[in-house]
Formats: sequence, C-alpha cells, structure tokens
Amino acid sequence: MKCPFCGFLNDKVVDSRESKEADAIRRRRECLKCEKRFTTYERIDEIPYMVVKKDGRREKFERQKVLNGLLRACEKRPVPMSKLEQIVNDAESFVIESAERERKTTEIGELIMNRLRKYDKVAYVRFASVYLDFKDVKEFMDELKDLMKSKETAETRPRTAAKT
Repeated sequence: MKCPFCGFLNDKVVDSRESKEADAIRRRRECLKCEKRFTTYERIDEIPYMVVKKDGRREKFERQKVLNGLLRACEKRPVPMSKLEQIVNDAESFVIESAERERKTTEIGELIMNRLRKYDKVAYVRFASVYLDFKDVKEFMDELKDLMKSKETAETRPRTAAKT
C-alpha cells in the first residue's frame, strides 16, 4: 500500500475491523517512513457493477468517482461528510439492486441530485450544472426557477396546528 502522504511503499497495520455493513475490512495503517496514519478498506472483488453512460459506453461503477463529484459540489458548503457518504451508499445500493448489474448514469444522477437537493440547494445547483450539462444560461436559469418554486411551495404550505 502506497502512503498517501509521502508515497513510501511500506507500512504496518495498526488496527483491523469489519465495517458496520460487514462488507469490508477497515484497516488503520502507519507509514514506516513518515509515520503518518491512514485508513484503507478491503472489499471482495466481485463481478463489477456497471454504469451505462449517455453515449452508450459502459464503465465500472466507482464509489470514489461519485464521492469526488459530491465533494466538488459541496466545497465550502455546510454538508457533513456523513451525509455525502450516505448519498454514495444510496447510489451504490441502487446499482447493486439492479437485476442486470448495471444502471444508466441518468438514473444514478437523478438519485444523487434528489438526495443532495434535500441537504443543500447551492450544492445541488453546482452538481446539477455539471451533471445536466446546461447548454446555455436559459437552461440554467430554468433549473434555478424550478428550485425557487419548490422552495416557495414548501414555505407557503399550511402548517397544522399543534395539539394541546
């Protein structure tokens, strides 16, 4: 395992345990050169789950790719890492539940956008602007107007009186 801090190839395992879902082994490692610690996860290598891109190409589903996109969208936003991890878990579960072992990226993107929209509107717009690949400002503005309409609808909905 290569150290993410200094690139040294030798480390020692300090702690090992099963993940909460019991589908991976979590290992805390310490670099033998810089002595910094980092975490790795081991998963069983199975038949890969695939995603079908917009142009029809198939690629292996990658959790880290989804997480990287979410991290970019949520940069400098108050979205906890635990929420991002949950979105990635939901996306991965969605792919795994497919009988054909594959899902379209449009379906996965919709799921991610719907989850992200609940947590942070700015992060949602950032993600949507990349994912939906707006062709011009009008498309972008239409999406913002829809977002504002849904917010206004939620705010003007009558609230039920509290029972006393």
